[in-house]
Amino acid sequence: MPDLARLAESLGVPLTPDQLRGFREYTRLLLEANRRMNLTALRDEGALLRHYHLDALALLPVIARAVGMPADDLRKQAWRAVDVGTGGGAPAIPLAIAWPALHYTLVESIAKKARFLEDVAQALNLAVTVINARAEDVGRDPAHRERYDLVTARAVAVLPALVELTLPFVRVGGLAVYPKGPRALEETETATYAIQTLGGKLLGIEKLKIPGVEEDRFAVVVQKVGHTPEKYPRRPGMPVKRPLLPR
Repeated sequence: MPDLARLAESLGVPLTPDQLRGFREYTRLLLEANRRMNLTALRDEGALLRHYHLDALALLPVIARAVGMPADDLRKQAWRAVDVGTGGGAPAIPLAIAWPALHYTLVESIAKKARFLEDVAQALNLAVTVINARAEDVGRDPAHRERYDLVTARAVAVLPALVELTLPFVRVGGLAVYPKGPRALEETETATYAIQTLGGKLLGIEKLKIPGVEEDRFAVVVQKVGHTPEKYPRRPGMPVKRPLLPR
């Protein structure tokens, strides 16, 4: 991936030689595993570079701005993060490679995908723990409820449902960052009630400039300002089936 170093630096996220090797190995493992299971619709290095790696790395400056910290300093912080519905690994694995001080927990309900993530974490020596379970169940576990500085989730559900699946993990004062496509503004408007109900406050919606990607990409940033009521998340399947919307 000869362009990754240059393009990552253009996003304000320079990568070390070891990190570049980590991205190359992750790409190899992803393409290899994708022949056996449906991890992603992206089938070549160029597509993964744009839509997986750079899409994830573009979130780092957004997170840094949200906490008023230079991106280089943020990458030295030993935050606890959780990614919900990780699938093939985006944005969690790219962020874990570029932010080695980050301690990431990946929640993935499909067993074969969880095993793939464990193999990647071991091969790349990442500070990553994988939990093979439903987010609704893990979010009610006292060991994980309101324990994290940051939660991320990509392509899991529409935002009102995603907020219920993710905000229970975040400590008061922590952040939720959701990469979204062209409907981000519309989804965020419909998620206002859910964000407030779950203890969040919308900090902003940033447009992402991903080299080589024509589709509009955004990052929706929510801060946790109050505790999530005990009845959330609801039982598995309910957040997606019946998203929290104003009556």
